[in-house]
Amino acid sequence: MILLMAFLLGLFGMEGVAYATHKWIMHGPLWILHASHHRDRQGFFEANDLFGVFFSLPSMALIARGVQGHPEFLGLGLGMAAYGAVYLFIHDMLTHKRFGSLPLPRHPYLLRLVQAHRIHHSRDEKDGTRNFGFLWAKKKPY
Repeated sequence: MILLMAFLLGLFGMEGVAYATHKWIMHGPLWILHASHHRDRQGFFEANDLFGVFFSLPSMALIARGVQGHPEFLGLGLGMAAYGAVYLFIHDMLTHKRFGSLPLPRHPYLLRLVQAHRIHHSRDEKDGTRNFGFLWAKKKPY
């Protein structure tokens, strides 16, 4: 039971962490890295990808500690990793078509996420944008 609760905390808690990091760090002092994501891609990788590396490190550390007999750490680490996998699918694959073209989703929730992120990218500047979440969007994100 503790494993499941920790997993859900890691999975859903990451949206709050990602929102705060995106709004106040990526669009703040680390804009120098995140700006690459708001511009046309010059290759497969962009400086913004370093955030994915950064977020994977605590997840891997928690999983490593968890397999040593600590299910709460294992659950948190796996929840964070699951968030990363869902983020990769929705953000990179569906929204930005980074690994090839996928059709626009028909499901209203997924469509709303794509729309919210496109609105976020309607400005290429550090300030003045909105919709900082990745896996949660208001019913009317515009």
